[in-house]
Amino acid sequence: MAACPPPSQQFCVAEERSGHCAVVDGNFLYVWGGYVSIEENEVYLPNDELWLYEIDSGLWTMHLMEGELPTSMSGSCGACINGKLYIFGGFDDKGYSNRLYYVNLRTRNGTYKWKKITDFKGQPPTPRDKLSCWVYKDRLIYFGGYGCRKHNELSDCFDVHDAFWEGQIFWGWHNDVHAFDTNTQTWFQPTIRGGVPPQPRAAHTCAVLGNKGYIFGGRVLQTRMSDLHCLNLDTWIWSGRIHISGEKPKDRSWHTLTPIADDKLFLFGGLSSDNVPLSDGWIHSVTTNGWKQLTHLPKSRPRLWHTACLGTEGEVMIFGGSKDDLHFLDTGHCSDLLIFQTQPYSLLRLCLDCIGKNASLLKNQISWLPSKILPQVLKKITFWAAANHRQEKKAEIERQEQINVT
Repeated sequence: MAACPPPSQQFCVAEERSGHCAVVDGNFLYVWGGYVSIEENEVYLPNDELWLYEIDSGLWTMHLMEGELPTSMSGSCGACINGKLYIFGGFDDKGYSNRLYYVNLRTRNGTYKWKKITDFKGQPPTPRDKLSCWVYKDRLIYFGGYGCRKHNELSDCFDVHDAFWEGQIFWGWHNDVHAFDTNTQTWFQPTIRGGVPPQPRAAHTCAVLGNKGYIFGGRVLQTRMSDLHCLNLDTWIWSGRIHISGEKPKDRSWHTLTPIADDKLFLFGGLSSDNVPLSDGWIHSVTTNGWKQLTHLPKSRPRLWHTACLGTEGEVMIFGGSKDDLHFLDTGHCSDLLIFQTQPYSLLRLCLDCIGKNASLLKNQISWLPSKILPQVLKKITFWAAANHRQEKKAEIERQEQINVT
């Protein structure tokens, strides 16, 4: 597939997908990997495609990648450190992975090259997918996931899935912690110095606030959880399950947790214990140790196995995922971008949006603006033109569907 034509020729959108990786660096959201369903078959998306969403203009572009390409996978764990996107683990046609790759997102020549990290020291985690990652002090710190182990690798940090074992290979859930130091290219397994760790799990979510790594929910054996745990990333001491009074989110897996302030976490979506796709949003305050449900979110936009990234002005960008229960109806993969504004926009941003929305009325005056902000204004004009284009296209599709029904 070729890269998208320039914005003047076409407004393109990243392909629908679930189980992908997404990160924000600078003014761009980057998306890689995942899978879709085609005629009841799971199809992994091309491993040489990197999709970029420019936050200011609202435009998607696709870039072909080079180098030591990862295999096409889902359930990989993606994270960004110093402008580099790291991909670890995942599941492909051959099984689970414990390979680590990176790509420099700040390339000057527009060429994105994958590099497989092979000259590392230490021992990486066993192969797995649906794990989570904290980024702290230039380290990638991984927790949990679902994967396989040999008989001689079984330990207390692994719960065997009774229905999935054969010979000397066992499948199940992990709760071990592994770290990769990106400066020294070294894997190590930190010594947990105290506290009670979470149960082994997968399809959970995590976030970092200060030096604390938080974990919420996920699949544990045959059930889903709504427990919250915290690991001190300096002392390696677990908090144990954090007891919270008052209302709290229901059990779930395949959800996201995003830090939105120094003491707040934003929880969105997932799949409930009764296999219902969720569209609810919650704010957890570390200061008050309480959850608060957001009441203004649309109930018609459930998501699970999506990604969530924090933008430059505190907006949470939810991309992709599924609106259906992937275990039973694996057809509802999404390509839209849901943006949740978690704090007031700056005055500059509000003014730029106002100009962008009313560009046709202000077209004779735009050239009078200071040259320093003119490029930002033009991007906002493009953003709202693209938004209007997508809205018109959606309305046209709905009209055609109505005609077909009648």
